[in-house]
Amino acid sequence: MKIRITKRDLELFGIQIVVWLVLMLVPAITTFVSTNNWTDTCKAMAYSMRITALPAGVYFVNFCLLIPLCYYRGKRWLFFFVNIMFLAGIAWHYFSVDPQAIMDMQPNENFKKATLIGYYASTAFFLFVYVALAGLALLVHHSVRTKEIKRQLAEEKQKHTEAELEWLKNQLNPHFLFNTLNNISSLVQIDADQAQDSIAQLSDLLRYAMYETRHETVPLKGEVEFMQNYIDLMKLRCNEKTTVNCQLSIANYQLDIAPLLFISLIENAFKHGVSSGRDSQIDISMSSDDHLLTFVCENTNYPKDDQNRSGSGIGIENTKRRLELIYKNRYTWEQSLNDNIYHVKITIQL
Repeated sequence: MKIRITKRDLELFGIQIVVWLVLMLVPAITTFVSTNNWTDTCKAMAYSMRITALPAGVYFVNFCLLIPLCYYRGKRWLFFFVNIMFLAGIAWHYFSVDPQAIMDMQPNENFKKATLIGYYASTAFFLFVYVALAGLALLVHHSVRTKEIKRQLAEEKQKHTEAELEWLKNQLNPHFLFNTLNNISSLVQIDADQAQDSIAQLSDLLRYAMYETRHETVPLKGEVEFMQNYIDLMKLRCNEKTTVNCQLSIANYQLDIAPLLFISLIENAFKHGVSSGRDSQIDISMSSDDHLLTFVCENTNYPKDDQNRSGSGIGIENTKRRLELIYKNRYTWEQSLNDNIYHVKITIQL
């Protein structure tokens, strides 16, 4: 059976050794301070070692051997069996002594029975102490084990969260690219020169999405510029019946924010808020007050039919999930649909 000893195990073992050594040295130190006599101090030390050795042995045998090798390895019966046999052996050793021999140790006839009662009472007390020490060893071991499990779970949860965030961000990039290429494809048939300029603009946007967003957060200034360029690119597919208002007013551009956080909402505004034959309107605004960032997006609502796969809704779900993972308890989400106007408002404490 392979036993893996970690640095934490050695540290914990060392701390417990120090605690038991201190308990062992207390009588000797007390004796030296009161008498300043080395002979008496050595006697007190020897007596303390005899008294402490067996309890310390009980504790460390349980902590180092019985608990890790039996209690936590599916052999709890063996853990209890060994401890019960030990207690039975100790009890037999002390209680099998001839009571008369114990009373004969007391020369005063008036105190012989009291001596016998004291002997049995002290023996019962020491047996209780041994049980308590085994329980203490189990309690300490369980506390350390529980703390270690919680630490490992926290690490695994952090790794899972990071992997999920990376997956969500990877979902955004292809989604964003797909819609933008569709816009430019439509533009090619209308104005080839403008389409070429738009491709160059798209190249800048992709460079930002692919390289600048590798970090957990990005400067708000770069994100605002990206959003503005993206909105300008999306406007290319809109006709004269569509009105797009964009106001990005930021007081502190040095704030950091998770990258590409609002792009899905802007995508949805253009996908579901624009109709080629009806009046359409999109209003996008973002403002900041100290460390509070507010994003608002409103658009007319023209639901897509079942054959139109562009409105799958994955963008909104990804945005909500990213907000929950990154800004848990630091954001609010408002969403409504009134009079055919879709409204979403997000506030984030950066």
